[in-house]
Amino acid sequence: MRENLYKLYKNRFKGIFDIVISLIILGLALPFISIVTFILAVANKGKPFFTQVRPGKKGKPFRIIKFKTMNDKKDPEGNLLPDADRLTSIGAFVRKTSLDELPQLINVLRGDISMVGPRPLLMEYLPLYSKEQARRHEVKPGITGWAQVNGRNAISWNQKFEYDVWYVDNVSFLLDLKILFRTILKVVKRDDISSATSVTMEYFKGDESNKNDRV
Repeated sequence: MRENLYKLYKNRFKGIFDIVISLIILGLALPFISIVTFILAVANKGKPFFTQVRPGKKGKPFRIIKFKTMNDKKDPEGNLLPDADRLTSIGAFVRKTSLDELPQLINVLRGDISMVGPRPLLMEYLPLYSKEQARRHEVKPGITGWAQVNGRNAISWNQKFEYDVWYVDNVSFLLDLKILFRTILKVVKRDDISSATSVTMEYFKGDESNKNDRV
């Protein structure tokens, strides 16, 4: 019975849940989205949004939409400067308040991602996952997830992936509600936004212990 309910929600009702919740949040947040878009357009020379190709369910690529919180300054060799050097003052505020995530509601309505699921990371990480870690792509990625409410950027990559796979095996309506509620608390408290050594999260280079078990 529990397994049937799990499959029913995961395969049918989760998509409806995503649309309803995203429309409600969009309606409530529209004034904030408009204001932030205008301020970032001025601060970033007409470029308020950041887009990037990320892997979705089963690794299928899609283009994620977020508010642009960093400038595009480069070193003399043409490489982007470290995140800490590119994070703008308004961008830092937008990140601390998690307002940068709001444009992803468009991705939810397009069916690219869910409200809740493993965070969509970088395409270049795909060949670095172990077979177990790669299971995080068995479901759609999400704006928030089990790893985000259990440490976000303050935990290790391995711990983050363990939380992601646990979510894949335990998806349910009540769990999604719990994650959304805990996300609100995290946003209000502004917890775990940065790692211990970076303003975002260190680049994932793969786990050497899993080198022979990668996908």
